[in-house]
Amino acid sequence: MTNRGARSVVSCSIENGIATVTLSNPERRNALSLQMFGELSETLCELEKSVDVRVVVLTGEGSTFCVGADLAAEPRLRSLQGDSVEGDTSRLRASTRVAEQLYEFPRPTIAAINGPCAGAGLSLAAAADFRIASDTAVFNTAFLSAGLSGDLCGIWFLMRMLGGARARELFLTPSKFDAQSAYRLGLVNSVVFSDELDAAVRQFADRLAASAPVALRAMKQNLIAAQTMSLSEYAGAEVAAMVRSFHTEDAREAACAFLEKRAPVFMGR
Repeated sequence: MTNRGARSVVSCSIENGIATVTLSNPERRNALSLQMFGELSETLCELEKSVDVRVVVLTGEGSTFCVGADLAAEPRLRSLQGDSVEGDTSRLRASTRVAEQLYEFPRPTIAAINGPCAGAGLSLAAAADFRIASDTAVFNTAFLSAGLSGDLCGIWFLMRMLGGARARELFLTPSKFDAQSAYRLGLVNSVVFSDELDAAVRQFADRLAASAPVALRAMKQNLIAAQTMSLSEYAGAEVAAMVRSFHTEDAREAACAFLEKRAPVFMGR
């Protein structure tokens, strides 16, 4: 999917267990292309393999998070090219997998929404575990205005996040809304001044990264499973995860730290 001869449009840096993944095509307002989908998928795959990464932050370069698909780009750069139903279906299914990767990522994910966030860009942000927005961010589902029904599982994410009534309102009557409105809806976890976004995201990511990695991964899987499993199925999976985490060195370290009245130091074992 990735064009190796082209300039990279996704960058990644890792510091103190926190991986920052940046959509890097500011000239096109970080619009999603086949190349960006491919690079983002490859980046998430590599980060999932890394034992050093405890948290992933997704953001956009410049003053925009992501405006969704680049409808003005050449067809060959887009998931939907209009060549055939089969070709468009295959490419869009592969692109949609990126949203699934982000949602299912085994460690916590944060969308740092630094500006406009619309369409498929909003779907990507909704796939993350947390969303922290700049006060300059604006949101729009946008699909219906473009004569489209929606992609990257945005409706699935927002139905579960906001409930059916709110999701219907946002998708069936699309319009722009600001960061404070997004906060009131429950779409974002917090809103900060634009010049404080990086520090706020870093502080929150550091807090997550300091948690016991094995237990944190298991808890995230519990949260995902609880949306689809029956109670009896979930209970069995929860018990197994709890026992595994109880038998880790980190659990013993947490108990010792509690008794010694100090902060625990978790090693992921």
